[in-house]
Amino acid sequence: MKPPLKYQVFEFVKEKKAVTDDEIMDFLKKSDNYSIHDLNKCLMDLEILGAVSIRWVAKEKRRVEFVETPLETTRYGEG
Repeated sequence: MKPPLKYQVFEFVKEKKAVTDDEIMDFLKKSDNYSIHDLNKCLMDLEILGAVSIRWVAKEKRRVEFVETPLETTRYGEG
C-alpha cells in the first residue's frame, strides 16, 4: 500500500528543503501517474496547513519550500 499523495509530496519537499513544481512532478511520475490537477490540490492543502510556502518564480514555474516551525513552548506550559 502506497502512502497518500499529500504525505509523499510533503516528505519530498522536507528532504530537499526547496524544489520546483516540475521536480515534484518528475518525482511523482517515478512512483505513479498523477496529474498537475492532483499536485495543485495537494500543494494548496499543504500551504493551508502551513507545511510549505509557495511562490511563483516564472510564468509557469513555482518554488515550493519546506516551512520549519519552531517548537511552541507556550503549548506545553513553559511560557
